[in-house]
Amino acid sequence: MAITVLAFDFGTRSIGCAVGQSITGTAQALPAFSAQDGIPDWAQIEKCLNEWKPNLIVVGLPLNMDGSEQELTARARKFANRLHGRFGIQVALQDERLTTTEARAEIFQRGGYRTLKKGKVDGISACLILESWFETYSGE
Repeated sequence: MAITVLAFDFGTRSIGCAVGQSITGTAQALPAFSAQDGIPDWAQIEKCLNEWKPNLIVVGLPLNMDGSEQELTARARKFANRLHGRFGIQVALQDERLTTTEARAEIFQRGGYRTLKKGKVDGISACLILESWFETYSGE
């Protein structure tokens, strides 16, 4: 069964977003949400959820390279819990250790330093988080 999934790349000033389908296993970046110390405009998030009607939300989990947690890890978990609590949609966490670096490299390949805008990096990071989740998704 095909499912629609939204992914978020949590940050304290900006939260990247992407949408994808389990059938294709690919994602497309959506506009990033601005945040104030990690708190998004929940009305904007709700509007996005109403537009895409995802079956599942994936939130990137920022871990240190050795797999240990950092302050941002706990904040991303809290964001994931709030998404579930507010909107009642199942939320999965996805290791995102290399996604921002990969996103920057991908953007740079496409257009150099001029294209390294923060919102674009966050959106592509969310795409990479979602695509890596699709790679592990079994389709049950």
